[in-house]
Amino acid sequence: MATVSKISSLLSSSKPKPKLIFHHINSFLLSASNLKALSTTAGGGGGMRTTKTKKTEAALAKEKRRTRSDKQLDEDTIVELYNNNSHLHIPVLLSEVLDVFSNCSLTSFVDCTLGAAGHSTNVIRGHPELKYFVGMDVDPVASDVAKSRISSVLDDRKSSVKVFTVLRNFRHVKSVLRGTGEEHLEPSSVNGILMDLGMSSMQVDDPQRGFSVLNDGPLDMRMDPQASLKAEDILNSWPDSEVGRILRDYGEESNWRTLQKKIVQARLQGGLHSTTDLLDLIRRVTPAAMKGGRQGWIKTATRVFQALRIAVNDELKTLEDSLYSCFDCLAPGGRLAVISFHSLEDRIVKQTFLNIIKRNDDIPEGESCNSDLRKIIDEIKEKEAWIKQVLHGSDGIILTKRPITPSEEEESLNRRCRSAKLRVIQKL
Repeated sequence: MATVSKISSLLSSSKPKPKLIFHHINSFLLSASNLKALSTTAGGGGGMRTTKTKKTEAALAKEKRRTRSDKQLDEDTIVELYNNNSHLHIPVLLSEVLDVFSNCSLTSFVDCTLGAAGHSTNVIRGHPELKYFVGMDVDPVASDVAKSRISSVLDDRKSSVKVFTVLRNFRHVKSVLRGTGEEHLEPSSVNGILMDLGMSSMQVDDPQRGFSVLNDGPLDMRMDPQASLKAEDILNSWPDSEVGRILRDYGEESNWRTLQKKIVQARLQGGLHSTTDLLDLIRRVTPAAMKGGRQGWIKTATRVFQALRIAVNDELKTLEDSLYSCFDCLAPGGRLAVISFHSLEDRIVKQTFLNIIKRNDDIPEGESCNSDLRKIIDEIKEKEAWIKQVLHGSDGIILTKRPITPSEEEESLNRRCRSAKLRVIQKL
């Protein structure tokens, strides 16, 4: 009933807000759907009841493992992100990222995955004290867009920020910072670092890059256009055991054996050379019971494309190594924020952060917690409401015991953000 009252008040106001009305109506419909599911469960149905109960329990367990953001997007932000820049990559968890660095004095900031500079332009606007900015990316198209947008922001602010934009993978973050020749960008001197591991919409929506399951294009999937290995090479020439391992480990695909067999057999008919070739094979291989119309095979295709992209770009090993390097680059009190988009990435971020702080247990409430450290933690929590539960160790503090995920409002506006998770660590 509370949701109905909200909708009524919004409709009767002198300045109705269509986005908010849509959001509350959507929430009401979802609630009604959940009530119906619960009533079906209570009223019988045998196996159906058990299945729905398990799904409900799984959903509740998933909620407990994360902290959903409660940030409300204002109308200006909605217009800027979802109208003016609809052709570019929309920065995910933007308000939450800005919160991470809002109480930090940022003299230097590094964006390891610059993209179209959606996050970075807002960080620059919000920190007039910023003196040095480094943006890294391997995509020259995205880098050109970012340079233009950053220059525009700096001109508007008449800022003297020194900007370095570099076409390098973030695995080279230490050498890139040394290469600037700036003392404030030496390792152990940086105040803030961001890694957004999501793919840019500019990359996904370009058929020639081969990332999308919805468009025909070459089987490329290289983040760095100058790299030599393509998805086509893996599918047509790598040992069949390696193809199977990639599908199993990187795509977490249950039907990997059949897919591996059919991919190897396709080599006898000339191989696979386009995304359409691969999608046709996936359609044929997907079991009838799993097809479920278009969505059935697309889910399989998404896992296969993810697996190939990870292998082509060596994403997981690069990520783990780079997390350690980025933490080394931080000054005491500096923060590293990482946005991941699938379980393999998030698992690496979580475990690497735990390894960095050198302990896995929660903050002890007794005297085992150093008094100076306790004071630091208490001050952080008092100043920053977004911090809920933390983990600490000898080298750092994990400020997100549970990852922060997008608000329901952001998910309704940008479906590509729904799997995003934000984790943050601060150096001591």
